[in-house]
Amino acid sequence: MTAHGAPGVVGRTVASPAPTTTGLITVAVEFQRDMVASPLIPVVVFLVGIGLVVWSVEEFVEHVAEAATGIGVSTFLLTVLLAGIDLENAVLGIAAAAGDLPDVALGTVFGEALFILGAAVGLAGVLVPFEEATPREYLALTAVSPVLLGALSLDGRLSRVDGLVLLVGFAPLLWAVYRWEADRSTRYLEAEDADEIQAEAAEPAGDDEDDRDLVELGLVLLAVVGMTAGSELAVMGARDVLDAFDLRGLAFGATVMSFIASLEEILLTVEPVREGRPAVGIGNVVGSMLFFVTANAGVVALVHPVSLSGAVFAVHWPFFLAALALVLAFLLRGSVGRAEGAVLLAVYAGYWAAIYAW
Repeated sequence: MTAHGAPGVVGRTVASPAPTTTGLITVAVEFQRDMVASPLIPVVVFLVGIGLVVWSVEEFVEHVAEAATGIGVSTFLLTVLLAGIDLENAVLGIAAAAGDLPDVALGTVFGEALFILGAAVGLAGVLVPFEEATPREYLALTAVSPVLLGALSLDGRLSRVDGLVLLVGFAPLLWAVYRWEADRSTRYLEAEDADEIQAEAAEPAGDDEDDRDLVELGLVLLAVVGMTAGSELAVMGARDVLDAFDLRGLAFGATVMSFIASLEEILLTVEPVREGRPAVGIGNVVGSMLFFVTANAGVVALVHPVSLSGAVFAVHWPFFLAALALVLAFLLRGSVGRAEGAVLLAVYAGYWAAIYAW
């Protein structure tokens, strides 16, 4: 670039200034502004996020059994660990608590739990009725998991000490699942997984097989990352779509955003059932419940103590316990059909109605 009209610098090449941190921030802000100004961009971001979530869930369902077999654990245990522990929801709760919004943070715990029990399991029953014999010890463990949170909530407040107790309380629940799954007589596996384990046990393991096991585990972890990233993109795109089209209103925004933020939970429950692996979907439900009512609630209280409002006891707890009891009863019976799914969806709809009516 040649400067003109300046003495002593005619014909001199002037280097372009190096990008600065301020300049990069400005570019990012302008990109975000363009997303809102052009409705097409957030729609594309939203669709990309949805596509990434769908692909990631399909990969997770396809490879979780092989990865579990390769590292010597059951499909159910690996699903409880990788799908049930919802780090995205935990991060959302931590951010809300750190932002001095502890009620919002606690709401994510109950809201996500009700979404899985009511919407995800309900849709699975309506769209793909399924039968599965879930071991009673897992149903019992899930049933008693909210006891600690309920007991600590009786004084109307969750302190940091309560949060630490809840966080530590998650460990023995995981340990129980691990011990049960380590016992061959109680291991909860799909029949084809058990056959595969027996077949592979009879074959000598080689280096290629070890490498394949690592690849399968890597694909499962990649799928988990993809589910999280895809959900974030979908939420970001949906938020900007609402801004671009001026779609406001607490009820609309809360229900739509809640659905989108929890999209992978629906797929993690419905898709395994559709592919004939209902134990994977049930593992997601069990793992999520164990996580939400202990570690997730605990970390929220650790970041910011929570004073429990009347709505927590009058709305959130009753609907959560009712939905949990229904799901456990259906699983104990061994089947979730269209009628059961419709009941769960009605409970979830009633939950939202009660929130707005309170």
